[in-house]
Amino acid sequence: MKKLVTGVVLLLVAAGFSVAGAETFGVKKKRPKLSEFGRVVIDNGSTAKGQAAVAFPHWLHRSKFTCRLCHVDLGFAMQAGATGITEADNRAGLYCGACHDGKLAFAAVTTGTDGVKQDQCERCHSVGKNVKFKNDFNSFRRTMPRERFGNGIDWLKAEEEGLLKLVDYREGYSVHHAKIQDPEDIDLSAKEDKMPDIIFSHRKHAVWNGCETCHPEIFPIRKGAKPYSMQDIFDGRFCGVCHDKVAFPNIDCQRCHSRPVF
Repeated sequence: MKKLVTGVVLLLVAAGFSVAGAETFGVKKKRPKLSEFGRVVIDNGSTAKGQAAVAFPHWLHRSKFTCRLCHVDLGFAMQAGATGITEADNRAGLYCGACHDGKLAFAAVTTGTDGVKQDQCERCHSVGKNVKFKNDFNSFRRTMPRERFGNGIDWLKAEEEGLLKLVDYREGYSVHHAKIQDPEDIDLSAKEDKMPDIIFSHRKHAVWNGCETCHPEIFPIRKGAKPYSMQDIFDGRFCGVCHDKVAFPNIDCQRCHSRPVF
């Protein structure tokens, strides 16, 4: 009987089913759909007021704007749920309202050609609803270079090939400043034997993040700063603030550990 129970548990684990205590057997966390990787559910008070929560599609916004524009100029926190956005904020032109003003992007309420006002709330407050969106992820992905993990899109290559035209300035919110010279790439030694070293490209990260997104809050710029480990990254700190959430996940090891081992 004991052998039978053990066999059933192993079969369930192999099939990817969740069983009580299955984490002991090393069950991997279920990967999100390609279209849902990076999606953030915003519910600062929506459901409490009888409104569906907001499903924020990172893939759509990162195809149009830099991360820096939203997380520095517009003030979005880097942690889900930490910004505290309200409808009043948006209507006042803050946060989402900086772009969703009826000009750059749709507003909460629009007026049709017949003069009738139309409610656009479901285009954002869509969690649990069968909403047909204007932008289709699969159609967009077919036009982009492929990647194995995350969204299944190689965002860096798409930007390098000119397939994405990223907006990094919003009038009234952004400040013009002279471009600084990108620091050189950094070699980071791997701690594990036979693990390739990391070649960190400041230039590639600066295209999306500038300097302000990462420094000094995520990565302090000071001599003798405390080194960080892979466990820190797995726990959502340092590189893990973005990677595994929006940028490609940590299971794609060779994207960072790219220096050949001889």
